[in-house]
Amino acid sequence: MIDKEDPKRKQICDDVIETIKEEDIKYIYLQFTDIHGIIKSFEINSKRIEDIFEVGENFDGSSITGYGAIEESDKVALPDPSTFYILPWRKEKKVARVICDIFKPDGERYEGDPRGILLRAVKKAEDLGYKFQCAPEMEFFILTPDTKQEFKPSDMRGYFDYDPYDISEMIRYTIAEYCDAMGVNVECIHHEVAYGQHEIDFRYDKAVETADNTITIKTIVKTVAAQNNLIGTFMAKPFDGINGSGMHVHQSLWKNGNNVFYDKNDKDNISLTMKKWIAGQLKHARSMCAVLSSWPNSYKRLVPGYEAPVYLAWGFRNRSPLIRVPDFHGRPNAARCEIRCPDPSGNPYLQFSVLLIAGLEGILSDDIEISEPTDRNVYHLSSKEMEKEGIISLPGSLHEALIEFKNSELMKEVFGETAFKNYYYAKLEEFDAYRVIVSEWERNRYIRL
Repeated sequence: MIDKEDPKRKQICDDVIETIKEEDIKYIYLQFTDIHGIIKSFEINSKRIEDIFEVGENFDGSSITGYGAIEESDKVALPDPSTFYILPWRKEKKVARVICDIFKPDGERYEGDPRGILLRAVKKAEDLGYKFQCAPEMEFFILTPDTKQEFKPSDMRGYFDYDPYDISEMIRYTIAEYCDAMGVNVECIHHEVAYGQHEIDFRYDKAVETADNTITIKTIVKTVAAQNNLIGTFMAKPFDGINGSGMHVHQSLWKNGNNVFYDKNDKDNISLTMKKWIAGQLKHARSMCAVLSSWPNSYKRLVPGYEAPVYLAWGFRNRSPLIRVPDFHGRPNAARCEIRCPDPSGNPYLQFSVLLIAGLEGILSDDIEISEPTDRNVYHLSSKEMEKEGIISLPGSLHEALIEFKNSELMKEVFGETAFKNYYYAKLEEFDAYRVIVSEWERNRYIRL
């Protein structure tokens, strides 16, 4: 439960109310995500914000995917005042946004709220004395729609290409500028490998704050693209034959102000705790893949040859295993591991939740085997070699991933009974919609046979 009498929260609320008055803000967007990670939003008159900070705003959840049936539709959106920011692109009439936690009318937290699921996972870590910090590398495409409603990359440039007069260069600058205005500390933004593809990296933070920043960035990218009559998309694989967009997540775990992934006595300076964390995530990788790579299209990206990991292995320098430990030059605070299968089309609150609980499971369990790291390019191993070394693949489709998800007790623990069912059925419905479509590739290949 949120303590509305918490002096720190009350002070933040007071500061927000004062800002609203000083800046003459008329309307405020109340935002949250559905189970898929799609941002939902409705506007309120700013004159009501004091009451809404206290009691929230009622809405009908039955039309929000994953938020329950019609007979249990009433929900309450309670703003988190720490997420209040003025939208920097609304310059003439100022508008702000605030991210909400979702409750039931009786004041109990709604168990299907993705942000609430992450808060619950974070609480479990905190009860064990840990603080989980993470930072995603968010890749995305900027596309040009043509008259036939087809989409093409907005430029023909490649990795780290630079052109100060190019529209993509200006778009990236504006994205970074808006991120700064909304409290997102951008560390790097650049052109990626594929035509029209870009990446934005921002500073690591606690899991909930990082998830909030992730959905903020999605809004900013789409907004800036639209301002230029373009389309910003976080779709994992918009085009065949070129790299898709991933969301590699860097992770570290802290206790009493120290990074417990670091060990000065280890030859690689990584601790047993990190190795067990990695082992936990490798054990549960197939079941949490339905969350980390959560759309049917995600599995068009997870194929060998396009810098996307498909094999359950870990290593140091090689980028083909699922999890790698980047070179952190022996700096204790920089010790981390990076999981490479997530993509940015999913729900970051749920993605960080499953990563956290799977990692903790590895730390807490004495039965999970710690595999040896490999720096071989596992793309080039034969099936026999992979079998011999105990290397297995991620699921090859969302349907296969959902079977693993359905049978996972850990996923049930992470989600809770209500959200687990809601997520599973929502994804089944998504896959059913996908599998009945006949593609142009099928027509070209089979009609004349």
